[in-house]
Amino acid sequence: MSERSEWLAKPANEELARKLRVVAWVVSALVLVLVALMQRIRLPLPEGWSTEMLPPFHAAVNAAGAVVLIAALVFIKQGKVALHRAAMLFAMVLSVLFLLSYVAYHMTNDPTRFGGEGAIRGFYFFLLITHIVSAAVSFPFILFTFIAAWTNRFAAHRKLARWVFPLWLYVAVTGPVCYLMLKPYY
Repeated sequence: MSERSEWLAKPANEELARKLRVVAWVVSALVLVLVALMQRIRLPLPEGWSTEMLPPFHAAVNAAGAVVLIAALVFIKQGKVALHRAAMLFAMVLSVLFLLSYVAYHMTNDPTRFGGEGAIRGFYFFLLITHIVSAAVSFPFILFTFIAAWTNRFAAHRKLARWVFPLWLYVAVTGPVCYLMLKPYY
């Protein structure tokens, strides 16, 4: 029996999936509230502390996430389920690391304004807005896709992953692009 067949033969845990979906909705709501609040809250840092070095870190974590997502896709296409699962778990860890760091930065720094003009300004804001909307929309569904796999609901996992994966990858790629475009204005 192949590695993929072994995984697909595992029974689904519907009860755990139901509980985790509730947790995913609660976490999604809390994250959206936190992200909304970070625009209004400025926390003072102790003397000598700074979070100004975080934007390049955010871009690097997002870029690494994109690479890991692509690797995970390659692994599952090759039937390497254990490597796919490990890569997806790593992508989730990178996303949590990014989110915590991003919120910390924005709660301790004023926003940086894009200073470009003309067509590049329109392009930047198009990327930024689609990046933000895609991140907000995809967040709970990334959790649902992960939960479906974790609870051995592979048909649901595949159905969700077909549209969640490209959206997540778009967010992971456009984040560093937006950073690079904003970098001269930090």
